[in-house]
Amino acid sequence: MDNLTHSFLGLTVAKAGLEKLSPGATALCVLAANAPDADIVVLAFGDRWSFLQHHRGITHAIVGVACIAVLLPLIFYGVDRFVARFRNQSPSTKFKGLLIASLVASATHPLLDWTNSYGIRFYLPWSQQWSYGDLVFIVDPYLWLVLGGAAFLLTARTRFLRFIWAGVAAALTFLVVARSSAMPSQSLFAALWIVMLVVLIVLAVKGAGERWKERIAFVAFTFVLCYWSFLGVTHARAIQQGSEEAAAIASSNGETVTRLAAMPRLATPFRWDCVFETDRATYRFELALTGATKDPAPVRYAKPGSELNETVDEVLQQRPARIFLNFARFPVMQLADPNCTARTLVQLADLRYTEPGRSTGTFSLELPVDCRSESRR
Repeated sequence: MDNLTHSFLGLTVAKAGLEKLSPGATALCVLAANAPDADIVVLAFGDRWSFLQHHRGITHAIVGVACIAVLLPLIFYGVDRFVARFRNQSPSTKFKGLLIASLVASATHPLLDWTNSYGIRFYLPWSQQWSYGDLVFIVDPYLWLVLGGAAFLLTARTRFLRFIWAGVAAALTFLVVARSSAMPSQSLFAALWIVMLVVLIVLAVKGAGERWKERIAFVAFTFVLCYWSFLGVTHARAIQQGSEEAAAIASSNGETVTRLAAMPRLATPFRWDCVFETDRATYRFELALTGATKDPAPVRYAKPGSELNETVDEVLQQRPARIFLNFARFPVMQLADPNCTARTLVQLADLRYTEPGRSTGTFSLELPVDCRSESRR
């Protein structure tokens, strides 16, 4: 998930009662909720392929999160003791309280990341296996609304903090409205967003934060759990309906479905992206659970045949391709010019996100290879 969602959850967790365990626990919760993303430091020492290799790696695994959850309170407590000794005062923080707060807040990070389709490797360094929740889009405005709204009501008690929250709300509202104008199907959510912002402002003016206190945080957690449950039901329905459509598509081409995934779309819980693999190709199509619109025709990419074996072997010897294929869930490949006479590009992509030749980002890759006589036949 995005770091704003992680921060909202960390702050809400702190306001649910963890802040009472020790001075500094609130700041620690926000930091701990984001700390596994410290793997971004890889970009300072490597390229984008190094980042793809290590992102959601050991810092997101069970052992890494546990180490971070212990290290952070040690740093907080150590710095507090050092400052207290320098000022000839008693330390104000409580290590046990900081440790409990850090353990809880740190655990929220891999949980949130697991819910989307990017995936996470829980069992590093012993296993490279990816696990995917496929429930929530990697950026989810509904979570911004619920967790951010709770954090706002529980913290906006001074003029300065209200000014900060106003800036956050304005920036997010601009993103939501701009997105909905580009995609008319999301205009209903934009309207809901505006209504909920007004409701949150009214609640803040009425003093809801002071009146209900940590109960607001627990209501937000309940909403999140209900939202995930709802998405779990719609995901199961998308898998069922998508499997039926995939079987029909594969059968029409004389193929057999070997695996399928249904992945969420931004703020549209009744529309999903389905990607499936057969014995001869990989497909992607959009799925509307409501059946209100006709789904567009699927895209299809054939798997490399025996005539491309040498090309595939050559590509796999290159570091970017090895890293990319270790990450890609539904990798597809094509030659930019199948009838080349000298050199061409091998275009790789993860069909979850893009198609070969469509993007130059992290989810696609182009590598030059020599054209071989067997690939020209």
